[in-house]
Amino acid sequence: MKIIRPITLADLPALVHLAESAGAGFTSLPTNEAFLREKIELSLHSFAKDVTVAGHERYLFVMVETDTGEVGACCAIEAACGLDEAFYNYRVGLTVHASRELGIYNRVPTLYLSNDYTGASVLCSLYMQPHFRGVGAGKLLSKSRFLFMANFPHRFADKVIAEMRGDSDEKGHSPFWEGLGRHFMSVDYTQAEHIVGMGNKAFIAELMPPHPIYAVLLPQKAQDVMGKVHPQTAPALHLLQQEGFRYQGYIDIFDGGPTVEAPREEIRSIRRAQSVQVRIGQPQGGAPCLVANTVLGDFRCAYAELDQQSMGNDGSVTLSTKLAQQLGVRPGDQVRVSPL
Repeated sequence: MKIIRPITLADLPALVHLAESAGAGFTSLPTNEAFLREKIELSLHSFAKDVTVAGHERYLFVMVETDTGEVGACCAIEAACGLDEAFYNYRVGLTVHASRELGIYNRVPTLYLSNDYTGASVLCSLYMQPHFRGVGAGKLLSKSRFLFMANFPHRFADKVIAEMRGDSDEKGHSPFWEGLGRHFMSVDYTQAEHIVGMGNKAFIAELMPPHPIYAVLLPQKAQDVMGKVHPQTAPALHLLQQEGFRYQGYIDIFDGGPTVEAPREEIRSIRRAQSVQVRIGQPQGGAPCLVANTVLGDFRCAYAELDQQSMGNDGSVTLSTKLAQQLGVRPGDQVRVSPL
């Protein structure tokens, strides 16, 4: 059985391995052990902190195979971005050049440096080892964060965003970076991404041109990948689209990947989640669901298949003994269930 839980310091070697396996583009978790240790310590502090309004908290989770104890995936939520340094992206707008006398009318895509997402909650650091993938694993990793948000909505902003990894080739070369960023910062894309991952995104952004940029002046390869995701990121984007996330014309300033957004309370898994009481028994296989306990520091979430009889009309749910043990719940405890 695979379970989602908060990360601990004992998971540091596994997190380093995940960061190394992810390769270029995994900016929020660079392959630096000391930096990753700080990320874990920040997560531990965030879970322990008494929060009334979303702030600098960052909640980092791992997926564990309970039979072996192996950590094979991770995901995170940043409670509110851009509070200590500017959070940059490009807004893709339109500039119209027209002359009635000459019979010319041109709509030109234009990139505007933006801080519009300041204060939004950010879904980030999603990665899974290939051998960990299986029935429900991807949905569990991505959507478990929504059950955590449903449990503790006061810890997050009203708007939730996710920056999707932009297109790059097998060698880590980004057409968007080569067509734009490299002209203002003479480093490879992978080096720029590493600097960003170490927390210096605002510094690099200040080297980028502050004025609007006509996209038609970029190489065609750079224009073609604006708002496009890396092939490996497409499944993650699809899961978010199922939840109601939409692209609204904002892209990453380095690789051109799209940012998608949704109001927190309109996210499908949050909107459909039910708080129900636990019963222990032998549920029959049925519809796929996510089930999570409602404990902050000991949060647990798992994939399960529950039929109609398992979901009682009395506001209860029947869980197997094994699942209840992994979630750390007993008969009478509350859990949150969200259908997939």
